[in-house]
Amino acid sequence: MRRGIRSRNGQGQAASSWVGTGPNQDISESDLAKAIGSGDIDALAQHTGLSRQELLSGLRRELPGAIDELTPNGRVPSGPELLQRV
Repeated sequence: MRRGIRSRNGQGQAASSWVGTGPNQDISESDLAKAIGSGDIDALAQHTGLSRQELLSGLRRELPGAIDELTPNGRVPSGPELLQRV
Protein backbone atom coordinates (compact mmCIF):
# COMPACT_ATOMS: atom_id res chain seq x y z
CA MET A 1 0.00 0.00 0.00
CA ARG A 2 1.79 2.99 -1.30
CA ARG A 3 0.48 5.99 0.61
CA GLY A 4 -1.45 4.32 3.39
CA ILE A 5 -4.99 4.75 4.57
CA ARG A 6 -4.17 7.79 6.68
CA SER A 7 -3.65 10.14 3.78
CA ARG A 8 -6.12 8.81 1.23
CA ASN A 9 -9.70 9.65 0.44
CA GLY A 10 -10.74 11.32 3.67
CA GLN A 11 -10.22 8.34 5.99
CA GLY A 12 -7.54 10.01 8.11
CA GLN A 13 -9.88 10.46 11.07
CA ALA A 14 -10.70 6.74 11.21
CA ALA A 15 -7.04 5.76 10.82
CA SER A 16 -5.98 8.24 13.50
CA SER A 17 -8.51 6.71 15.89
CA TRP A 18 -6.89 3.30 15.32
CA VAL A 19 -3.46 4.70 16.16
CA GLY A 20 -4.70 6.79 19.10
CA THR A 21 -5.52 5.48 22.55
CA GLY A 22 -9.29 6.04 22.43
CA PRO A 23 -12.01 3.93 20.82
CA ASN A 24 -11.56 2.84 17.21
CA GLN A 25 -13.77 4.53 14.64
CA ASP A 26 -15.59 2.18 12.27
CA ILE A 27 -15.01 2.28 8.53
CA SER A 28 -17.23 0.85 5.81
CA GLU A 29 -15.89 -1.72 3.38
CA SER A 30 -16.41 0.69 0.49
CA ASP A 31 -14.50 3.49 2.25
CA LEU A 32 -11.72 1.06 3.14
CA ALA A 33 -11.52 -0.07 -0.48
CA LYS A 34 -11.31 3.55 -1.67
CA ALA A 35 -8.61 4.34 0.89
CA ILE A 36 -6.45 1.33 0.03
CA GLY A 37 -7.06 1.52 -3.71
CA SER A 38 -8.58 -0.91 -6.16
CA GLY A 39 -5.26 -2.16 -7.52
CA ASP A 40 -3.90 -2.98 -4.08
CA ILE A 41 -7.16 -4.67 -3.06
CA ASP A 42 -7.10 -6.79 -6.21
CA ALA A 43 -3.44 -7.73 -5.65
CA LEU A 44 -4.11 -8.70 -2.02
CA ALA A 45 -7.16 -10.73 -3.01
CA GLN A 46 -5.16 -12.57 -5.67
CA HIS A 47 -2.25 -13.16 -3.29
CA THR A 48 -4.44 -14.48 -0.47
CA GLY A 49 -6.92 -16.39 -2.60
CA LEU A 50 -9.79 -14.54 -0.91
CA SER A 51 -12.56 -12.86 -2.81
CA ARG A 52 -12.55 -9.08 -2.80
CA GLN A 53 -15.56 -9.13 -0.46
CA GLU A 54 -13.94 -11.60 1.96
CA LEU A 55 -10.74 -9.57 2.01
CA LEU A 56 -12.48 -6.25 2.70
CA SER A 57 -14.68 -7.81 5.37
CA GLY A 58 -11.66 -9.28 7.13
CA LEU A 59 -9.63 -6.08 6.88
CA ARG A 60 -12.53 -4.01 8.18
CA ARG A 61 -12.83 -6.34 11.17
CA GLU A 62 -9.14 -6.92 11.93
CA LEU A 63 -7.20 -3.85 10.76
CA PRO A 64 -8.19 -1.45 13.58
CA GLY A 65 -7.13 -3.94 16.27
CA ALA A 66 -3.90 -4.80 14.48
CA ILE A 67 -3.00 -1.13 14.26
CA ASP A 68 -3.83 -0.72 17.96
CA GLU A 69 -1.33 -3.47 18.77
CA LEU A 70 1.34 -1.94 16.56
CA THR A 71 0.86 1.53 18.07
CA PRO A 72 0.44 0.90 21.82
CA ASN A 73 1.56 4.41 22.81
CA GLY A 74 -0.89 6.15 20.50
CA ARG A 75 1.74 6.88 17.86
CA VAL A 76 3.54 5.12 15.03
CA PRO A 77 6.74 3.67 16.53
CA SER A 78 10.16 4.61 15.21
CA GLY A 79 12.32 2.14 13.29
CA PRO A 80 14.44 1.22 16.35
CA GLU A 81 11.29 0.72 18.44
CA LEU A 82 9.91 -1.65 15.82
CA LEU A 83 13.17 -3.62 15.75
CA GLN A 84 12.95 -4.13 19.53
CA ARG A 85 9.62 -5.91 19.05
CA VAL A 86 10.98 -8.42 16.58
